[in-house]
Amino acid sequence: MKETIENQTRIILDSIADGVFTVDKDWKITSFNRAAEKITGIGKDEAIGRYCWEVFKASICEQRCSLRQTIESGQSIVNQPIFIVNSKGERIPISISTAILKDNKGKVIGGVETFRDLSVIEELRKELTNQHSFLDIISKNQEMRRLFEMLEIISESDTTILLEGESGTGKELFAKAIHSLSHRKKGPMITVNCGALPDTLLESELFGYKAGAFTDAKKDKPGRLALAENGTLFLDEIGDISQLLQVRLLRVLQDKVYEPLGGTKSEKANVRIVSATNKNLERMVKKGLFRDDLYYRINVVKLVLPPLRNRKEDIPLLIEKFINKYSKLCGKEIHGLSPEAMSTLMAYNFPGNIRELENIIEYGTVVCKNSLIRIKNLPEHLLRVPDSKNNTVTKETSEKVFSIESMEKNVILETLRKNNWNRKASAAQMGIHPSTLWRKIKRLNLKIPEQDGRSKNK
Repeated sequence: MKETIENQTRIILDSIADGVFTVDKDWKITSFNRAAEKITGIGKDEAIGRYCWEVFKASICEQRCSLRQTIESGQSIVNQPIFIVNSKGERIPISISTAILKDNKGKVIGGVETFRDLSVIEELRKELTNQHSFLDIISKNQEMRRLFEMLEIISESDTTILLEGESGTGKELFAKAIHSLSHRKKGPMITVNCGALPDTLLESELFGYKAGAFTDAKKDKPGRLALAENGTLFLDEIGDISQLLQVRLLRVLQDKVYEPLGGTKSEKANVRIVSATNKNLERMVKKGLFRDDLYYRINVVKLVLPPLRNRKEDIPLLIEKFINKYSKLCGKEIHGLSPEAMSTLMAYNFPGNIRELENIIEYGTVVCKNSLIRIKNLPEHLLRVPDSKNNTVTKETSEKVFSIESMEKNVILETLRKNNWNRKASAAQMGIHPSTLWRKIKRLNLKIPEQDGRSKNK
């Protein structure tokens, strides 16, 4: 009879979508249901008999164990959000509820905890609140890793930083990482898109205005500088501001003071300024289009973000991240791209950089009806390729149109050409060893110049 009841209990627990585990008075796990196995990635046989903190490695295990609080106080805890670490080392957001376990005589024999995976909700929350951290910038590219190291160093100071890079390379994400790593992280981060507003509006947006400054100024309005007090002001597309506004901004950087429109008294600006541009400001200075004194003020530290075509080894990593994001948001089970679709994206130059790649994956996720995004699920412009006479034609969206071998040839030749046929530099850009690249060249029977740039004399 007892064995029958235990089997029924096990079946019921395994049918529940939430994870459930129990512990004895020594904090060793005595039961572990199927959902718990799925969420943690740890099997029941491996979990039972171990201390619960060894299995969950939760953010509260060491000092604020909820189950311990429940057993000691007799008060249950309901839907407390925490993080655990799964078998892959990934942080998983969950909500937990706890209760006491008693025997037939009312004696406490342990505790029970149920937990729910909040990964989808957490992803939506991050999307809605637009909170980003340094860990959200994904790359294995050598230059990007160097920039990551620089981020950790420069974020500790109030140094003015200039971010240069093409549109879509992630300049705003870098600015958010700088802010989140700095001592100003508890303060606000205010963004101003300098290219989106005409001069008159941009000036009032930055510096604010006093009542009566112009016809519709009924009352004082603080500018973005005031709103960013004790935090970070991010000036995006700073290369688009006029020289008149450049003079006013220069004073903020030099003296840390500014005057609102219509104001007669200077106000202090306790902000850190991070600027970004997709233009070559140094070239603009030489042409007289940008003030040299302002350029040298914002260019104390300059980080140049490489375009995606120069860090193609990151494309698979970014694709995985975006598929994970949009498949959860769309409620779909998409596991990746077909080899032909991946080859198509690897051969593409991405003029819109990471932003364009994300849009492509979002589109593919929306229209995909299977577990893999295929060529037919990619935007049409990716399927237009030159024919033998160099005319642009649209090929059929069959998987047979693009062979993996032909795409691999194109990627290798294009990378070698960009690196002046230097195999070592090309291999580094593609994230493979030079000997691996050499074997691929031989296997694919690629014709490359005899002087391939391996030494400085060639």
